[in-house]
Amino acid sequence: MAEYFKPQEAIAPAEREQQLMAALPEQLGYASRHCDYFAHLLEGVDLTQINSREALATLPITRKADLIRLQAEQPPFAGMTPDRPSGRIFQSPGPILDPECDGHDWWRMGQAFFAAGFRPGDIVQNCLAYHLTPGGFIMDSGAKACGCTVIPAGPGQTEMQLALIGSIKPNGYCGTPSFLNILLEKGREQGMDTSSITKALVSGEALTPSLKASFEAADIDVKQAYVTADLGLIAFESVSGEGLVVAEEIIVEIVRPGTLTPVPEGEVGEVVVTSFNRDYPLVRFAIGDLSAIMPGASPCGRSNMRIKGWLGRADQTTKVKGLFVHPEQVERVRARHPGIAKVRLVVTRQQENDVMRLLCEVDETTRPQLDIAAVQASIRAETQLSGEVALVAPGALADDGVVIEDQR
Repeated sequence: MAEYFKPQEAIAPAEREQQLMAALPEQLGYASRHCDYFAHLLEGVDLTQINSREALATLPITRKADLIRLQAEQPPFAGMTPDRPSGRIFQSPGPILDPECDGHDWWRMGQAFFAAGFRPGDIVQNCLAYHLTPGGFIMDSGAKACGCTVIPAGPGQTEMQLALIGSIKPNGYCGTPSFLNILLEKGREQGMDTSSITKALVSGEALTPSLKASFEAADIDVKQAYVTADLGLIAFESVSGEGLVVAEEIIVEIVRPGTLTPVPEGEVGEVVVTSFNRDYPLVRFAIGDLSAIMPGASPCGRSNMRIKGWLGRADQTTKVKGLFVHPEQVERVRARHPGIAKVRLVVTRQQENDVMRLLCEVDETTRPQLDIAAVQASIRAETQLSGEVALVAPGALADDGVVIEDQR
């Protein structure tokens, strides 16, 4: 008999749906009673009647892209949390503030680690950042929920990380796929043994076919998790190539971008999530990512709906090395340097790594005075990421409204 992190993962789909819809009116009522934002958003709605997907689809959508403005108007969380302190407050790029409260497996990541083969006694090198952004803590909590021991390594410091692998010999990795690739390549170059790592759970960026193949060649079984800083786990991979299984205790809809309307199965739309987390009870929260529902059930026996994974963005916000970059941040970089008339951030992928290049329209008279190093410093200050800078002539950038061009 197959093993699952929670027995609920294998119940009949109709039973799960009945449980979710039965619990939905109370969760919406709780959000309306305890959170100022949802009290206004859901005012006048008979929440006792919101007990089906069809009824849920009539409620307004809150878009992640609006959090920057909403949180600035009502800090720290725009009235979307109950009036009580959080265990931690994170700041993701944007800036967007995210809460974390105390509790076992608060981000619900345990089921993703379990599906990826992690078990008690495993040692996991966690290479997502613990500084300001919640990625490190999200992964940390999930690994520990499976009984694993965690090395809180964070990203970077490759030589030190390789030394840790050589001495402690962790058998697991979690973090971005590109950094795992960096560790393996640097290890080969320096003759350092990384063979203790046999399993990995990756998130934050695309697991490309070429990266997947290189990990398989290194005898590392890699699975993906679809995670956001506001919601925690949304979906996870259990069988390679079979899509991502939606996590328990959330409702996922795929809606036509810019509307409230769910799309038919198989059609690409925007991911919208309703969470049953009492600490951060998000209702119809549109992430900005595109995906599609896959027909049928996973061959692993988990019965929840599956999605195809990340299929692009519904807006110009994009994710680079696991961090979101917003058009507002790019504009703030331009505003810091008066000699720049227009900008476009171009994101590409080179040698399995994300690369940002800021194209800046600058006229000939201003060009000698512009400090490119200062612009690069502004990029890092705004996005927590490094970026190249290229100066182009006035009129070189199309007048098409594009601020971030993702060429990956």
